[in-house]
Amino acid sequence: MKRLSLLSSSALALLMSTISLSAAEWKDLFDGKTLDGWTRLGGEAHGKAHYTVQNGAIVGTTVSNTPNSFLATNEMYGDFILEFEVKQIGKTNSGVQFRSNVDPDYRNGRLHGYQCEIDPSDRAWTAGIFDEARRGWLARPQHNPWVRAAYQYGHWNHFRIEAIGNTIQTFVNGIQISHLVDDMDAKGMIGLQVHSIRKGVEPGAQIKWRNIRILTGDIELSEPDPRVFVRNHIPNNLSKGEKKQGWKLLFDGKTTDQWRGVHKDYFPDFGWSVEENGELMIAASGGGESTNAGDIVTKKEYSAFELQLEFYMTPGANSGIKYFVTEGYLTEGEKRSAIGLEYQILDDELHKDAKLGAAGNRTAASLYDMIPSKPVVIGRTVPRKAEQWHHARLIVYPDNKVEHWLNGYKVVEYERGSPAYWAIVERSKYVDWEGFGVAKSGHILLQDHGDEVRFRSIKIREL
Repeated sequence: MKRLSLLSSSALALLMSTISLSAAEWKDLFDGKTLDGWTRLGGEAHGKAHYTVQNGAIVGTTVSNTPNSFLATNEMYGDFILEFEVKQIGKTNSGVQFRSNVDPDYRNGRLHGYQCEIDPSDRAWTAGIFDEARRGWLARPQHNPWVRAAYQYGHWNHFRIEAIGNTIQTFVNGIQISHLVDDMDAKGMIGLQVHSIRKGVEPGAQIKWRNIRILTGDIELSEPDPRVFVRNHIPNNLSKGEKKQGWKLLFDGKTTDQWRGVHKDYFPDFGWSVEENGELMIAASGGGESTNAGDIVTKKEYSAFELQLEFYMTPGANSGIKYFVTEGYLTEGEKRSAIGLEYQILDDELHKDAKLGAAGNRTAASLYDMIPSKPVVIGRTVPRKAEQWHHARLIVYPDNKVEHWLNGYKVVEYERGSPAYWAIVERSKYVDWEGFGVAKSGHILLQDHGDEVRFRSIKIREL
């Protein structure tokens, strides 16, 4: 029992869940001897990597000059709990597909769908969830930095994927990594991926899988680790897991009853609208800052909190998310706007503001006119183009540390009220505003900057 005492509460709960299911009818997907029940997907769209059986394991071996390769189950699975073990020899990316499909009308029959990542690189995104050949990353583990050491390269690692309804949870060695809510696919194949390798990379790296088994039927999700960020891709939806973590909707896709106009006690009667598809839209009005309908703010004030939302920019658009907004700074002639710290929303490619300020501190996701957002994080360019939906996440901790996230990447961090903070304020447009940005609480604001921008899935939890 000494070893069990070292387990996290979530890992212990998972262990007990596994024990409770031990009497259920697990089905082995691999007999340890043959590839019966599996099909090597053919054609150039599915690569040419080798799959063999060696010492009770399926072994995939990388091959030069070939796309990602897949060995898939002959059967399709919907709701399930899947367990398997993985060991890598050679640091090549890999993954296990699930609820994945082949459609001859989609990319020449390319396998596409959910993938549980296997990543031995320094970024440590193992058990993140990727949408292969379609949308890309859906849940990155970097939201939860303590899980980075869960996967042990060069050793056998135990994986568990729970896909029940629209909720997907992944675990490595008893530690929960990802918690995704998504309704794109309800059923599909399970597949073992051997990743393509770049030109000049030596072929022959191996990925080994063994003890592959699945449970279907009367199954339940494990109790989620409350620390794991829930990435919900269903617009304006609040999942069971999010509710347990304390999330609340600030916009439900239908009503604006938690918002009002700046310096008003009512929501603007023009300019802002709730569209039939559940999007909150500010209409274009010539690109002027708060010269039309004006900004909107939450009726409630917040201190320590975590906010997330999705936004869509039209080409050349400018907007922003302000926080710790107070309405006492401005004169009667300036009542359409308000002052506060700002998470910038901007089309960096087409709007001139991206090149103003200093060192890029007016680009998308920056702390506007103060701290530039990082364009590249762990070697990856952070997506920020117009005419796409983007995910913004803003965290203000009780100790006044603040983080800006964009599409799963942390791009800004600072501490309100610190000496470094005041030094930045001194060089910004806010230098003349006494006590700028350090109020104990304030409103959250969505900006009318005269350009069409759309918002959805606006959620908050207080910390």
